[in-house]
Amino acid sequence: MEPYSKTNNIIKNSINNLNLPKNVKIFDTTLRDGEQTPGVSLTPDEKVEIAINLNNIGVDIIEAGFPISSHGEQEAIKKITSLNMNAEICGLARAVKKDIDVAIDCGVDSIHTFIATSPLHREYKLKMSKEEIINRAVDAIEYIKEHGLKVEFSAEDATRTEIDYLIEVYKNAEDAGADRINVPDTVGVMIPRAMTYLISQLKKEISIPISVHCHNDFGLAVANSLGAVEGGAQQVHCTVNGLGERAGNAALEEVVMSLMMIYGIDTNINTEKLTEISNLVSKLTGINTQPNKAVVGENSFAHESGIHAHGVLAHALTYEPIPPEIVGQKRKIILGKHTGAHAIQSKLKELGLEVGKNVSEEQFKEIVNRIKDIGDKGKMITDADVIAIVEDITKRTIKSKRTVNLEQIAVMTGNKLIPTASVELIINNERYITSKVGVGPVDAALKAIQSVIGEKIKIKEYHINAITGGTDALAEVIVKLEGYGKEITAKAANEDIVRASVEAIIDGINKIMDM
Repeated sequence: MEPYSKTNNIIKNSINNLNLPKNVKIFDTTLRDGEQTPGVSLTPDEKVEIAINLNNIGVDIIEAGFPISSHGEQEAIKKITSLNMNAEICGLARAVKKDIDVAIDCGVDSIHTFIATSPLHREYKLKMSKEEIINRAVDAIEYIKEHGLKVEFSAEDATRTEIDYLIEVYKNAEDAGADRINVPDTVGVMIPRAMTYLISQLKKEISIPISVHCHNDFGLAVANSLGAVEGGAQQVHCTVNGLGERAGNAALEEVVMSLMMIYGIDTNINTEKLTEISNLVSKLTGINTQPNKAVVGENSFAHESGIHAHGVLAHALTYEPIPPEIVGQKRKIILGKHTGAHAIQSKLKELGLEVGKNVSEEQFKEIVNRIKDIGDKGKMITDADVIAIVEDITKRTIKSKRTVNLEQIAVMTGNKLIPTASVELIINNERYITSKVGVGPVDAALKAIQSVIGEKIKIKEYHINAITGGTDALAEVIVKLEGYGKEITAKAANEDIVRASVEAIIDGINKIMDM
């Protein structure tokens, strides 16, 4: 599939004059910044499992953790570095020798070292002058390089730092031997246009690769990361599912697919594994991915609207920007109150049922109405629900041909009321109305029917299954009836258990009397 930068004139013209990189490296910090998500704490083995999967999908650099933070962190990083992965394994360290020594001892390939530069941090956290901060940064970089490791240097809170001073810091970092610099939007205050401007200004002064680390406090982490690439950034910090401090970081899956499908910029990521690793990280961290999450969310390729479903069935790109298979997903046609007949017909075909073959036009109309009625009650209809509805409708003979038909049923129950059911039946064109009590509304309804049809037909077995979860689940009732020397099984499905029970009994009675 061609990227939209080649097929969409609006996008093409808007980025035509940009000097975009052909390839962007992905620096994944799920195991460091992602683990700083409130409530998340990974064991060493869990971190190793995630690291293996990050390596397998093609992440360029894995920030395995912050070694100085704990012995468990050091154990996890050492296990990861011992696996000799293709990905570069990086450890985080403050611009402090003790942090750096611990990181080196973990066997990492590179160290991401940082010191804050903004006026707020200089005054309130570090209590250091501009010159002292530059000297600390240079000393740290030179110390790491003396030990033969790669260095990525970050000016923490870069986007709230005076631009002239920020340029001075980064130029000193480059001169000290840094292999790449990183620009953190530490509290997520940038906008894409500003990020493009900032990176383009740094590019004029810095010759080594520029990376960017965006937080999502205003929901702009991915947009700002893309803005940075437009400005010339060659690497983006990401986390799987956008995990991280506070509102999180730029989501790896969104950054990668945007670069690939909108800009036409390559990454080394195997995109077909994005949903798989998203599910793994969700499981191990205990942070559920919201259904409407872009790219990897459960609803990313789900369609309920009749207009949308019809369009997608005619040509997928009408309402999908990319084929779901590219990211390891599958298209879903969700049935509900917004669903049109085309989508329902397609779902039936998917389930091996065809209108005009297995299902008559009249039955299909009833199926559509039943599905919409259930949808109106706020329930999503699953495949199991559809199968039960179809079986219920198609296995019943047409009402006019039935010997026994249910006209009405009413039940009463409560704390001080004996459960009572009243039924109105038409048997061979004669009307019968009766009421009975029972231990519950279902029992009362079945006794009322039994009193009309007599003892010639008896209920031998009665089973009820909730097809799906929830208090509004579609109930499937299966009964075994005996009468006139015959034994049959009948079933019916309805959200109303009493109604499903009565319809199953009536259907069974008709089968016996028609045999």
